[in-house]
Parts: sequence; C-alpha cells; structure tokens
Amino acid sequence: MALSHSSRLRFAAAAPTRFLSALSLAALALYFFLLPGFTVASDLADPALSHPGTPRVAWRTHRALSSRLAPWARERIASRRAAQAPLHDVPTTEWPMFTAVFYLMATESLETSWEEGDRTSSERPTEYAADAIHAAKELILDPSHHTWVRTHWGDDYLHRENVFFRALIVAGLTSYEQLTHDGTSLPMLRDQVETLVSDLDHSERGLLNDYPGECYPIDVVAAVGFLQRADAVLGTDHRAFFARERRAFAGDLADPLGLVPYRVSTATYEQEQPSRGVGNSWVAVFLGDLWPAESSDLYARYDSAFWQDHGWAAGFREWAPGSREPEWMSEVDAGPVLDGFGTAASAFGIAGARRNGRFDEAGTLSAEMVALSWPLPTGTLLTPRSVSHATDAPYLGEAGLLYFLTIEPRAGVSVVTGSHWPGLVYGALAFYFGVGGLLLWLAVRWASARKLKLAVGAGSRADARSEGVVA
Repeated sequence: MALSHSSRLRFAAAAPTRFLSALSLAALALYFFLLPGFTVASDLADPALSHPGTPRVAWRTHRALSSRLAPWARERIASRRAAQAPLHDVPTTEWPMFTAVFYLMATESLETSWEEGDRTSSERPTEYAADAIHAAKELILDPSHHTWVRTHWGDDYLHRENVFFRALIVAGLTSYEQLTHDGTSLPMLRDQVETLVSDLDHSERGLLNDYPGECYPIDVVAAVGFLQRADAVLGTDHRAFFARERRAFAGDLADPLGLVPYRVSTATYEQEQPSRGVGNSWVAVFLGDLWPAESSDLYARYDSAFWQDHGWAAGFREWAPGSREPEWMSEVDAGPVLDGFGTAASAFGIAGARRNGRFDEAGTLSAEMVALSWPLPTGTLLTPRSVSHATDAPYLGEAGLLYFLTIEPRAGVSVVTGSHWPGLVYGALAFYFGVGGLLLWLAVRWASARKLKLAVGAGSRADARSEGVVA
C-alpha cells in the first residue's frame, strides 16, 4: 500500500531520531553493563585477589581516586561545612576523616608494593598522587573538621580521652610522613603518640572513651595498632606498653567467646555489647602485630563463630549465632545485614583475613566485592560510591575497599589458599552481561527497524517514478 506524502515525511524525520535513540541505548549497554562486566571478569581472574600481592583493581581504583580526592578535600575545607555538622551525625562527622586516613594508608601500601618491584603502575604513587596526599593531610588537620570532637570534649580534645579521633590523627600522619618524609607532621605526631600512650597506660583498665560515656574497645585496639606503626616513623619504642595493653581485652574484659567486645562501660566495666562482626574484622588487622602469640587463637575463635557460607554468599556475620539481633537489618556501623551477613563485617574482613594469611576467606570476600562493585570505565566503583555519603564523604567506600585490598600478610604468618566463588558472583556476571546484552539487542533491533526502511524506501521510489527518474 502506497504511503501518502505526509506519512513519508514523518518516517523520514523519525529515522534520525530513532537511530540516535538506538545509539544512546547501545552506549548505555556498553558503559554501564558490558564494559563493567568485562572489567569484573578480568579482575576476578587476578591471582592477587586470592593470594598475596596487590590486585590490579587496587591500582586502578587508586589512580582514579587520586585525581578526585584533592579537589573534594580542598573544596570541603574551604566551605567550612564541617563546622556546622550535626554533633551525632556519624556520616557527616567521622566519614570524611576516615576517607582521608584510609586513602593515605592505602597509598603507603601501594608505594611499598611499587618499591618492592610491582610495576602495575608505570609511575610511583607518590608522584601521580602527590596532590591528593597533601590534601588528605590538610583535611585531617583542618580545624573545622575537629569541631564535633571539640564540642564533645572541649578545647583539650587532643589530650583527653577521644580515642577514635586521636587514633585517626596518628594513623593519617604516620602514613603521610612515610610517604613524604618532609618532617612537617612529626611534632604533632609525636605529641599525639606520647600523650595517647600515657593516657591509656595510666587508665584504670587500659580503656578510654571515644565520646563521653561511650567506650568501644575495638577502637582502642586499632589505636594501639596505629601507635605501633608510628614507632617506626618516630624511632620510639613502646613495646612494653603494647604488651601491658593486652589487659584491656582479656579476662573479664573479653566477651563470652574470648573476643574483644564491641562496647564497654568505663564506669562499671560491664559489657554493653558483645563482639560483633564489623569490630572483629577490624581488630583482626592489628592483633597479629600486637600480640602474635595469641592472634591465631583469636582469629580462629572469630572465624568459628562468625564465618558462614549459605551458597549464594559467604562471609562474616554481624552477630554471633543465637543472638537476639535480627538477621535482616541496617545500621550506620554495620551497614545492611542480609541473611545474617554483615556487609561492613565482610568488607573489613577482607583486610583482617589478608593480614592473617587467610586467603581462602579473603579471596572469596574479594571476589564478592569485585563482582558487586560495578566498575565504570571512568574508574568509579558505582556501588561503593552509592552507599557513601554523597554530600560529605562520597569517596569513603572506594577509599575503604582500596585500603582493605592493599593489606598484605604479616611476616611469618602461614598463608592459606583455596577460595571459591559464591552464587552472587555468578549472579553479578549474569546481571552485567544479561542486561547489557539485552539492551544492545534492543538497540540493534531499533536501529534496523525493517518496516521503517521499507516504508521510507518505498516512498522514495514512488517519488522518483513520479518525477520520471525511474522508468
């Protein structure tokens, strides 16, 4: 059936629009699904995910993050938004500091890998990331980012309790000095190390509060671990203190499983929360270096009570089996808890397992993390970015995972391999390639709509015949 002249014009006008729409759909399929799928498949094949070494995804993520962190940190400092942060809003107060500290510690690990011969990056981290390194330190020391702890503790907040914040200062400045060796941070670092060691050592049971009335022993363990790292920079020796500090997590101060409790009252020394997955995974990074004779037993206790494999996923629980806590929930410290799995516990568990040589678990957790990370061609990890605080700490997720993946086994620890891919890894691959393939197929069909071609072609031939061009 012949088309009217006006119909032919509408078809002809619609053809470019239809083609551009199909092209956009194909670009969407490639950018958000197919290219990420190929990246994930390549990363999953990296031996450094399930064995000692620095995974390629860590190098790639660090390069991308380094170009973004300095502008973010300096804009945030200049805006002074941190000075107006709500006092008890954890993402607004803690997460920007954590971002800078995680980034610096990860950069230190990558610099060490580069110096030991890993040339995944042709340029050493301290060269291409120099601006980000300095910006991270500037954020850590920025007075507006200290407003919330100054409000909690008063003007002597750097010399009174405040364990979590002071530990972050020590960790960040230690890595900064290791990376730059410029000496500018040594006076403050030395002051923080000596005063925090003294405060903990002279406390009744080796514990101090993070915030008024809130003591988290897991943060004390991390603080002592950071103090130990600082000794190497300052040339100090606090080994006697580290040995004595074991008192804060032993005997009646240990939880019923013999592990570090999550929260304790410093007024009565009664446990307010037993050990939890996110806390155990975090302290596992430090226990072996601080108390090597006991660390294997402590990790084994944690592993026995908290590791679970349900086929579709494997990882660390947030709560020990039999607790009255829900198997499905979400909170600011734990993140989402799904079927008992703690997302934060499993993310931090990558670092804890790697440090203790448990690559059977670290490899499994890393495979899940890589599969779910949704890496975009720009280097952004879309899933960690989406669960970070978009306004105040958009890069926390990526900085944290970067740090976890750059942890190496401590010297002398036995390395256990034999990781596997749970079902969600295969499901993620099916998602990338399935959705991407479907969108690409639709784009091709849309662009090659035969009825449109035939209609336009028929109309063109009819016009030609009417003008005598075609016999």
